[in-house]
Order: sequence, then C-alpha cells, then structure tokens
Amino acid sequence: MKRRKFLAGGAIGAAALAGCDCGAPPAAGTTSAVGALQRREFKMVTTWPKDFPGLGGAAERVAKFIGELSGGAMSVRVFAAGELVGAFEAFDAVASGAADFYHGAEYYWVGKSKAYPFFTAVPFGMTATEIMAWTEFGGGQALWDELAAPFNIKAFAAGNTGHQMGGWFKKPITSLEDLRGRKIRMPGAGGEVLRRIGASAVNIPGGEIYSALQSGAIDGTEWVGPWNDQAFGFYREAKFYYWPGFHEPGAQIALGVNLKVWTGFTEQEKAIVRAACREANQLSLAEYGHYNAVALEQLVKDHGVELRQMPDDVMAAIARESKAVLEEIAATDDISRRIFESYKTSLQRSQAWGRISDEAFMAARRQVFSL
Repeated sequence: MKRRKFLAGGAIGAAALAGCDCGAPPAAGTTSAVGALQRREFKMVTTWPKDFPGLGGAAERVAKFIGELSGGAMSVRVFAAGELVGAFEAFDAVASGAADFYHGAEYYWVGKSKAYPFFTAVPFGMTATEIMAWTEFGGGQALWDELAAPFNIKAFAAGNTGHQMGGWFKKPITSLEDLRGRKIRMPGAGGEVLRRIGASAVNIPGGEIYSALQSGAIDGTEWVGPWNDQAFGFYREAKFYYWPGFHEPGAQIALGVNLKVWTGFTEQEKAIVRAACREANQLSLAEYGHYNAVALEQLVKDHGVELRQMPDDVMAAIARESKAVLEEIAATDDISRRIFESYKTSLQRSQAWGRISDEAFMAARRQVFSL
C-alpha cells in the first residue's frame, strides 16, 4: 500500500470514529450512520425472573450488545418471565411472532422435541467448553437449525452457567433408598433419570422454586450453582448441598429468534446478533466461574451449608439410567438420532483430548495449589 493512500484512508477512518456516537439511537424514521441500518425495535421474552443475576443478566447483555453494535439502530426491550408471557410460554411467543426473541434454556422445550436437551445439557454430557466446541465447530449448530426451523425458530448459544450443582435437600441422602418418593425439582432429561430411580421429579419455573421448597411442595431442588442458589436463598430451607451435578455439567443458554424476523435481517444485522450472542456467551461463563467460587465460600462460612457428595450407589444408578434415557431419546426419530450421534462423536473426541490435558493437569496441579 502506498504511503499516500494509507494516510488518506487513516484520516477518513479517524474522522468516522470521531463522529460516531454508538450509544445513541438515530432519530425515528432515519438510518444509522454505519451500514445504513434501519431503526428497528424488538421484544425479547425470557424464562428468568426479573433482575436475576447471571441468567437474567445474560439476556440483558445480548440486548445491550445488539444495541451497541448497531449504533442504536436495533433496540431490544427485555421482558422477564411473567411480564409479557410465562417462563415456559416464551418459545411459543417467539414461534408465533408475538415476540421477536427469547432467552432461555432449550431443555424447557422437550415437549416440542425430545432432542432439545442436547442443546442445553444432558446427564453426564458435555462441559461448557465441550458444548461450545460442538455447537460452533462440531456440527451442532447446523443440527440445531434443522431441529428449530419447523417451529419457526433460529437459535444461538447466548450464555453458559458452567458446571451446576447436584441440588439442595432438606434431609440428607445416604443411599439410593433415601431418594425414593422424594419430590425434586429437576427439568430435562435429568428429571426423567430421577423418575427412573424412584424419585418424583417436577419441573417448575425458577421464580416458583423457593416457595415450593418452603411450603413442602418439593423436598429438594436443583437450580444452577452457588451464585444463583444463594441469590434465591435456598440455604434458608435446605442445608444439605450435594455435588456433583450429573445433569448439567455445562448448561448452554440460548437466544431464540423468530425465523421470519431472522430471514428478514440484512447480513449486517445477522452478524450483529451473532456477535452479541457470542460476547454474552463468553462473559457469562467467565462471570459464573468467578461468582460461583465466591458464593460457595460464603454459603459454607456464613450460612452453615453442609456440602456433601452423592453416595456411590446413587451415582451408579443415575449413570445406568442416564445411558438408557439418552439412547431412548436417540430412537425417537431421525433428527433425534442424528443429533445424538453427532453429540456423542464430538464428546468422545473431547474426552480423549481432555484425559491428557485438563484432567491430567488438574490432578497434577493439586501438588502446588491444594485446598
């Protein structure tokens, strides 16, 4: 590049940046300076309680990033669960066009297809980095698109909680027998596994869990992890906090877009939405990594929570039934089979690499940084 052309281009670029107010929306009926984006307003419904940290924050981040990246041309108003529609009605609201986006967990839509949990979490499934690898590079996104299209939805990863805990219980669990008949809040394939080992699994929205635990409608619950669980105050009703969380080793959260809205976007608008989701995804994982560690320390030291490991016979029964449940999901129909096979292939590759990378390193690291 000739020096004269370079300097001319640099001057133009500097002037453009100096005159860009990326936080201010253009006036009604006008276009933004960048890419001549039309000013548009969108509604996002979520499955999360209002102002809820982490999950609700991820939804707000997606909306904020879309606005910033579009220079204010694309404005997204976020509605918490119950403000516009109920938590479990978010999918239908977007599919019908009553809302433009939803932010939620895909395993809530298991009534639409039994394959949906693979895009959030399944028992003994992928960690956060593994599901990100499958979704972005291992063929997961294409299969997700195929699954969602008949429902008039286009979905993206837009958050991740990392590894979740096994749950809160009012009474200790010393054996498999202690779980029989207990009413436990757990959605998705994990809930089906609990039913098969004798528990009574129920699925209720996050905003209703505490009152159900307090009233005795449920005997135990899983939600997310220390940070979100502390915010809900579960420690006031149940002191036994179990690990590991077999059901959600890296729960991926999604932004669902009405397919007609998505196909009507320009390529620039599509790129903005994708970038906003990816930004929210990586910040969500970092946020949970930090605040879960902080909250766990507080729960134990300040609130007297007792950490316990699930008994061996419980984990063995859960593993056995998890395998059966996942194989039955795969046998449901062709799309479920192909999603399962793709997921399994990607996970097996990740396991082979993880065995000599993360697993080996973490075991060795304890020699230097031990608890």
